[in-house]
Amino acid sequence: MRLGRISKAVGVAAVAAIALSACAGNGGGTTPSTAAAAGKQGGSATVVEVNAFNTFNPNTADGNTDINSKISYATHSGFFYIDNKLNVVRNEKFGKMEKVSDNPLTVKYTVNDGVKWSDGTPVTAADLVLQWAAFSGYYNDASADGKKGTSYFSYAGDPTGLALTDFPELGDDGRSMTVKYSKPFADWEIALGGPGIDVPAHVLAKKAGLADTKAFLDLLKSMPRGDAKAPKPANAKLKAMADMWNTGFDTKTLPADPSLFLSDGPFIVKSINQDQSMTMVKNKDYNWGPIPNLDEITVRYIGEAPAQVQALKNGEADIIAPQASADTVEQLKALESQGVTVDVGHQLAYDHLDLNYSGPFADKNVREAFMKAVPRADIVDKIVKKLDPKATPLDSQLFVPDQAPYADSAKNNGSSAYQGVDIEGAKKLLNGATPSVRIMYNKDNPNRVDAFSLISESATKAGFKIVDGGLGKADWGKALGDGTYDATIFGWSNSGVGVSGVPQIFKSGNGSNFNKFSDPAADKLMDELIVTTDKSKQDGLVTQIDKMIWDSAYGLPLFQSVGVDAYSDRVTGVKYMPNQTGVWWNFWEWAQK
Repeated sequence: MRLGRISKAVGVAAVAAIALSACAGNGGGTTPSTAAAAGKQGGSATVVEVNAFNTFNPNTADGNTDINSKISYATHSGFFYIDNKLNVVRNEKFGKMEKVSDNPLTVKYTVNDGVKWSDGTPVTAADLVLQWAAFSGYYNDASADGKKGTSYFSYAGDPTGLALTDFPELGDDGRSMTVKYSKPFADWEIALGGPGIDVPAHVLAKKAGLADTKAFLDLLKSMPRGDAKAPKPANAKLKAMADMWNTGFDTKTLPADPSLFLSDGPFIVKSINQDQSMTMVKNKDYNWGPIPNLDEITVRYIGEAPAQVQALKNGEADIIAPQASADTVEQLKALESQGVTVDVGHQLAYDHLDLNYSGPFADKNVREAFMKAVPRADIVDKIVKKLDPKATPLDSQLFVPDQAPYADSAKNNGSSAYQGVDIEGAKKLLNGATPSVRIMYNKDNPNRVDAFSLISESATKAGFKIVDGGLGKADWGKALGDGTYDATIFGWSNSGVGVSGVPQIFKSGNGSNFNKFSDPAADKLMDELIVTTDKSKQDGLVTQIDKMIWDSAYGLPLFQSVGVDAYSDRVTGVKYMPNQTGVWWNFWEWAQK
């Protein structure tokens, strides 16, 4: 499972990638009955989100933003989803996911008959194999420096767990796939098939010039596992499919080709107003999961919290999820008299400043100097103190204060060296140098603008020359890792389930490792982590990794995010969720009064 970015929080795992560390065990559960979601049928709702949509494939390193994942969640279906108690809930109306054996760990996936894409094509084992191929990195043979071999799929999550499998065994029914692991895998339950099967294999096969999904499967079966020690010339057909998977679904408008936005879930995208809004309508054929009450959902993109509040006040929005500023809750509380409900809580998410291991920050002393100049306490005071009077600077890269291991990890990881601003210490490390540093962030997000301004002002005092590299709400996420900046401010949002989010972000060579942090000892611990099923042992490993990240002068966590959701009395069924799915986690229960 991968992390998701909240402004792009790429969580420390999104549910297709995993969480930075498990906040709760994988509780059981089965598909809720339609009656559980009972409400008035029909009607519409308008939801406001901070970021702007830009791809129908949220699984790529570039596309893994919160808004892209939420749209995918509403338009696709799979074997499970995560509820707001952080339980993994099975969707057995879609299909069956069963652990056939513990030794070796063997998992069988079977899609139910009748599950189909919105063009009428059945969802089959080919779609499962495509997701497995993209998420496992099975065919990659690129060298560590990327100079030899090929990396086919640019997956946002960590492939380490699924890389423990051989090519899947396919059932005769055409709807089942079995994967066998060579070692235990802590996150097997959320590794594949959820919350959605979201890229259709028959579309990629056609775009690559193949006859059908049988030709697609024959091609993949014929290719050996990639070996970075003996790279081979890229397979042209697989490369064409992977390139399509990586970028072919990227768009800010509604594609003329409907195969580029197929649904196998409750809703289908009807229209897009670039950088402004999107409208989804109910999939009339969908009956393989919780059935939504609403006929239509419109999503508007508004970065500024006051503008979101105004939209709610004016009746132009029913549900808002602002990245709240200091005054947001007060403004929302003032609307309670007109029927607005406000939910406030901690999120499994955090804002952070990451420094590239290149350019001016290739020198560790320069990284440490910059970290000493960051006014974390001022950032907390300005952005979150009014929302959470107990908020303090975050002192872990891998835990948030709501997690039990946080206190011990923060005490011993080296974060104490950066408790306050130390301009003189920074100047000493720079030794007269005046490095130019370009900082990239979402300039349409007021909280990120405030953080940038405070960092810029303080770092300038230490001798740094700060360049404003802010980008718009639909562009900043795609720029992550592209080498056009030296530091970046954004957020990671955790699914709250699993451990694969740790290597997703911090393991050498992974697609979401945007600043190119690399520590062989940490890599070794991360490989151990994903095959460790004991929770206490997982926490111990993550604590060790946390210290290694701090020792490397990686950058700074800033604060745990505070979640603020609000909705009018025109809708019912909205429930707070601390992970990256936010209020969308039970969108099928939303109903118009």
